[in-house]
Amino acid sequence: MTTDLGLLTSAAAKWEGMAGELKKVETRYGETVQKITLGDNWSGVSAGVARTKFTATRYEYSAAQNQAMAIASLLRGAHEQFSGLKAKLESARDDAIAAGMTVSEQGHVAFDYAKLTAAERSAYDHDPDGRSAIRTAVDMWQKHIDDRVKAVIEADVHVKDALEAAVVDSNRDALGKGADETLTGFNNYAEGDLAKAKKHEPADIKTHHDPVTVTGPDIGWSASGIKYGKEGSVKAYADLFHASGSGEVTFDGLKLSGVEEVYGGVRATGNLGATDKGVVAKGEMSAGLRFLQEARIEHGPQAAYGRLEAFAGGEVSGTGKLTQDEVTIGGKVFAGGKLTAAGGVESGGLGVGLTGEGWAGKGAEASFGWRRDEETGAWKVKGKGGLSPIFGGAVGLEITVDPGKIKKTAGEVAHEIGSWFD
Repeated sequence: MTTDLGLLTSAAAKWEGMAGELKKVETRYGETVQKITLGDNWSGVSAGVARTKFTATRYEYSAAQNQAMAIASLLRGAHEQFSGLKAKLESARDDAIAAGMTVSEQGHVAFDYAKLTAAERSAYDHDPDGRSAIRTAVDMWQKHIDDRVKAVIEADVHVKDALEAAVVDSNRDALGKGADETLTGFNNYAEGDLAKAKKHEPADIKTHHDPVTVTGPDIGWSASGIKYGKEGSVKAYADLFHASGSGEVTFDGLKLSGVEEVYGGVRATGNLGATDKGVVAKGEMSAGLRFLQEARIEHGPQAAYGRLEAFAGGEVSGTGKLTQDEVTIGGKVFAGGKLTAAGGVESGGLGVGLTGEGWAGKGAEASFGWRRDEETGAWKVKGKGGLSPIFGGAVGLEITVDPGKIKKTAGEVAHEIGSWFD
């Protein structure tokens, strides 16, 4: 009741003045700094990068103006709303006093016995119905006052939520959708209409962690003969230990996932068969310690991954496959230690990945082929080669083509182009 609500309009005027000053800076920036990238005197990669960055900076100057004007509008809206609610509260207090009540500075309502004559006070004291009527009247006016106070509190919370939401970057022009190059910049789309403003809801963060599993020591073997339509296989293992874990976090359309695995032991497998799908011959044996750590980030059709691996021991393998979904040939032999780093990116169904390995030991490796993933329908073309008399290494390349994602991306692009023409 004692708050100077005029300070809200004074603050709004300051915010509007700030927007005007930002406009001057934006104009000056465009006519001086940004202008450098728009002429013919500068070209090449550096000019392209500068053009993007300078455009993004000017975007922030413009977004800052819109954010400042939105805050000014919210403050003026708050002044209008608070003034109206304050007037209603004052009217409710005056009506309660006119009805024979007192209202304290804290909003507590009581019956005003001071206005009664001695005879009227005595009559009320000795009349049960009269005392009941007073309690009912006091409760009614107390609720009336409380409801008006509650309305002010709710409006105050709404204004607070609206101001907090206005200063959070909506990122509607980020991630390739416009000139916005930062996820925590000014809010170009700040809502200045208090009636339309909504509470800012933080990004919905979901996490999932698979429990870490640890097995071993363990030893065993299995075998199955070649049957109609099925490959024959043999497997033997002596595991000292095997530990693995994985998890993922998703928020605001962004997904982060990771896998870790540690293994020590001896394993040997073999597959041989000729089915209606093709011919397969594969055998491998390894003994030693392995460590793997992989991280992946995805947002819509864009994705990137990184992987680190370490191996100490010996391994030998040979592969030959000729099926409807895969053609692969390769072999390797190695004894010593390896350190592998791999990474790749994917966009709109097309991906490329590179692998680099450092070897300390003797060995050689060569492989090439392509295969189709049965679950996703994506095709992968892979090649790898390496040699080490004592010290050496290997390099590899992987190309991914996902027809489903390409079709989806093409549809979205066609829709966007159609929207431009519309």
